Amino acid sequence: MRKTTRTERTDTRASAPGTAGSHDLIRVHGARVNNLKDVSVEIPKRQLTVFTGVSGSGKSSLVFGTVAAESQRLINETYSAFVQGFMPALARPEVDVLEGLTTAIIVDQQRMGADPRSTVGTATDANAMLRILFSRLGQPHIGSPAAFAFNVASVRASGAITVERGARKTVKATFSRTGGMCTRCEGRGSVSDIDLSQLYDDSKSLAEGAFTIPGWKSDSFFTVRVYAESGLLDPHKPIARFTKKEMRDFLYREPTKVKVEGVNLTFEGLIPKIQKSFLSKDREAMQPHIREFVDRAVTFTTCPECDGTRLSEEARSSKIKGISIADACAMQISDLADWVCELDEPSVGPLLDSLGGTLDSFVEIGLGYLGLDRASGTLSGGEAQRVKMIRHLGSSLTDVTYVFDEPTVGLHPHDIQRMNNLLLRLRDKGNTVLVVEHKPETIAIADHVVDLGPGAGSEGGTVCFEGTVDGLRAGDTITGRHFGDRAVLKETVRKPTGALKIRGATTHNLRDVDVDIPLGVLTVVTGVAGSGKSSLVHGSLGKGKGKGAGDVGADVVVIGQGAIRGSRRSNPATYTGLLDPIRKAFAKANGVKPALFSPNSEGACPNCNGAGVVYTDLAMMAGVATVCEECEGKRFQASVLDHHLGGRDISEVLAMSVARAEEFFGAGEAATPAAHRVLDRLADVGLGYLTIGQPLTTLSGGERQRLKLATHMGEKGGVYVLDEPTSGLHLADVEQLLGLLDRLVESGKSVIVIEHHQAVMAHADWIIDLGPGAGHDGGRVVFEGTPADLVADGSTLTGEHLAAYIAT
Repeated sequence: MRKTTRTERTDTRASAPGTAGSHDLIRVHGARVNNLKDVSVEIPKRQLTVFTGVSGSGKSSLVFGTVAAESQRLINETYSAFVQGFMPALARPEVDVLEGLTTAIIVDQQRMGADPRSTVGTATDANAMLRILFSRLGQPHIGSPAAFAFNVASVRASGAITVERGARKTVKATFSRTGGMCTRCEGRGSVSDIDLSQLYDDSKSLAEGAFTIPGWKSDSFFTVRVYAESGLLDPHKPIARFTKKEMRDFLYREPTKVKVEGVNLTFEGLIPKIQKSFLSKDREAMQPHIREFVDRAVTFTTCPECDGTRLSEEARSSKIKGISIADACAMQISDLADWVCELDEPSVGPLLDSLGGTLDSFVEIGLGYLGLDRASGTLSGGEAQRVKMIRHLGSSLTDVTYVFDEPTVGLHPHDIQRMNNLLLRLRDKGNTVLVVEHKPETIAIADHVVDLGPGAGSEGGTVCFEGTVDGLRAGDTITGRHFGDRAVLKETVRKPTGALKIRGATTHNLRDVDVDIPLGVLTVVTGVAGSGKSSLVHGSLGKGKGKGAGDVGADVVVIGQGAIRGSRRSNPATYTGLLDPIRKAFAKANGVKPALFSPNSEGACPNCNGAGVVYTDLAMMAGVATVCEECEGKRFQASVLDHHLGGRDISEVLAMSVARAEEFFGAGEAATPAAHRVLDRLADVGLGYLTIGQPLTTLSGGERQRLKLATHMGEKGGVYVLDEPTSGLHLADVEQLLGLLDRLVESGKSVIVIEHHQAVMAHADWIIDLGPGAGHDGGRVVFEGTPADLVADGSTLTGEHLAAYIAT
């Protein structure tokens, strides 16, 4: 009997009756990505499908980790093997069947590039079109579009070149390129002054460990030892006694090749090395301890030559109707759109139409208050996502799958309807729109709803409901039960214990704002997107010493929207610092070193280096990860697992849930107060189900937000500033968050929340509403008072929406 080939088996399955299904469906069968438990769903094409469920229930695993990931992988496979070698290798998701896929365009909340030279204009096509416009119409004419680019330096060269055409001959040639980069700040818009006393202790020698820079250990081969053993400096002489030549070499020497222990390395002056390694990165993207060092050691001031525009004087001299390209980029985009519309130049008509269309898209999507010169690293997650949407709004593509990750994040209720209209417009062009969302206003417009749950983590990963919005309302799922939730105004509000006086705040669009923020209560700062909320709070309180911040009596703890950064080796135990007291407890109980109980240190399995899996690189094909045969995925050496605490080894402890670990470290032989305190905070924010050794890369957005909140709650501060803590949270999770905020206030803290969620507004003791609009139409305090007063007043957009939310 002839053996069936793999190809024939595949063809048989594909042609089996009923397997292919309709071309109007995306069929997912047996999905097991992350916590999904053999999930099977049928997603209708050319409709708007919303995926909902509590944070951590598996929404992103199904939409992004399964459907979108497989679509991208299949598209990459259409390229040649040579091209695939230059592309990221994507593994096939753990799923039995995926059929009916179309090209997926992912619009997620990942922060945009944090390079200091990246702006809203450079991240879109707007700056490129403006540069062409000024190179054609600007007077005086200064050159090509590159002459208006702050990322392009001017270059001039001359010399002899050899031309090999017939008889070889040498000719003299000159070359020049006019760029728009400011030579003083090199296109960054700001210059830095470095405090040398924060870099080293000049009373010590290099051999004695003079450097005080984070991460520069005295035995670091590529940083510290290259200075000490380069032969250019005396490593045993205190830095204060260096000669002028030694000091010049130490601080400013150009890159020079040196040999250290037979290895060729590059010696470079300390100042340019610090500028490259620290100051070339955006401050907001730095790790907290690095940011603290930079804030301490470096003073940033607006570049005096370009006045922060990043452009050379020549680039600023060329104007169209009295407006330079620097003026155009500094304009609010809604104003710039009007200016472009007024230009009547038939010679560049198509360019003006295209630029006008892009700028109008900014306004339409609710970002008209931005300027093209806004650094992209300063955009919130919601703003970054909407900027990415710009290029898709006018796209001629149809029958593609658009995948959105909470597109309403950071939006005031007033702006959500505009976002809903955009989603419907994409659907009506014949596209499939998949949205992961928690806001009931967006769930309500869905053609189809998939509700995952019933819980989070190991308690989720199943489809609880699939059908229409009306069916969801009537269904007995957590989302269905909370769908009609409405806030109730407090009968009584807490009395403040004092006030934080802010006077004359002018950060960004704020218009000389004077406001008193009450202390000892829950204060919500709200307003439409771009009204000046973050400018007011972070600009005045971000470091506890902003203009008008006054005496807060304690440090300010700021919990922002920045992404948690971490590899597959990072987990809740390492991120929160929980692993440190656990390792010490194991070490003390067994009389060994704490380093043995870290999979990233001495205790790591030598076969997989503590990863638990062995990765096999298959070049342009997706790599394969297999569970380590030696440690069986436990990540530790066998000898380490012989040590126990409370009858458990370290791998068993890392496999515990937060709730189980809280019980384990709370009493008995394993009682560890330091670990128990961290676990208490994790349970307080609703992460009791999370495994403490689970990689951070597998956590959802809402879980990461709460993990960050739990970590910062351990810091000692009198004032807590939370920036949109409801991001990524289900309606049911918001209730738990409100309870947490209450406990913080009742423990004597002052809590200030920047938020749009009506349930949080209704729960506040005091509301500060900014507006009335965004950008230059905002920047003023339009209301101060209790939530009941705001509803009764009804004169602001926030008041109208809060009243509607409560009354419905």
